[in-house]
Amino acid sequence: MSELNAKENLLDRVFADAGERDQSYRQSERQLAERHKEHLQSLKNTTRRPLTCRLESSLIDGLTAAGFVQVVTPILLSRGMLAKMTITRDHPLTRQVFWVEEDKCLRPMLAPNLYHLMRDLVRLWGKPMRIFEVGPCFRKESQGALHLNEFTMLNLVEIDDLEGRQQSRLQELADLAMGAIGFKDYRLETSESEVYGETIDVLAGDLELGSGAYGPHRLDQQWGIIDPWVGIGFGLERLAVAVEGHRNIHRAGRSLSYLDGARLNI
Repeated sequence: MSELNAKENLLDRVFADAGERDQSYRQSERQLAERHKEHLQSLKNTTRRPLTCRLESSLIDGLTAAGFVQVVTPILLSRGMLAKMTITRDHPLTRQVFWVEEDKCLRPMLAPNLYHLMRDLVRLWGKPMRIFEVGPCFRKESQGALHLNEFTMLNLVEIDDLEGRQQSRLQELADLAMGAIGFKDYRLETSESEVYGETIDVLAGDLELGSGAYGPHRLDQQWGIIDPWVGIGFGLERLAVAVEGHRNIHRAGRSLSYLDGARLNI
């Protein structure tokens, strides 16, 4: 039942006996399966793109309209690039990295590549310098309801004359991204990160949708960055969970069991 995204109140119902329970669950299972079939037909005949892809397009359109430039960077990342983010051999996040070779891994985040580009692009373009990337990242996460080994990140970063207004600009950029997908029920809270220290997270209920940081920051010197900046990273699958109300993030991820949130073995 949970694989069909049954509501919690359905699973928590109390019955007079096992027969009544089984009959009710069979009926509910049929109804849920029918909804999944209807959703798959809608995907085939109407939307033709999974929600995560549609969210990605909306975010790209919103960001480019606001002056951000999309970039595309390598998925393979060197150990040295991770080290510049303080993720060295003894860092807790190292255990979550998928190593391809001794000194190369599948990127667990987009930030190192964007940091690398920031220095050159602010020199070539001047300020403001606004870029973003959308692409897959990989981590050996727990197989819980809110974690994926392979997920899609959108990171945006801006360098400008922002001294003293970094936090307010972060709020504006969070509003820009959330407005692009038409999502209103969110808030910003301060939190702690193993890489950035203090972060400003974008939350929907208890679900973290994204996390922002700003500079000057202790990491900047590693990359030759001297200007104030702000940046936010969003998980597209988490955005899909918030929009659709999924109970399991695997419904929104890359999968051979689900398509656009609908279970296939029905």
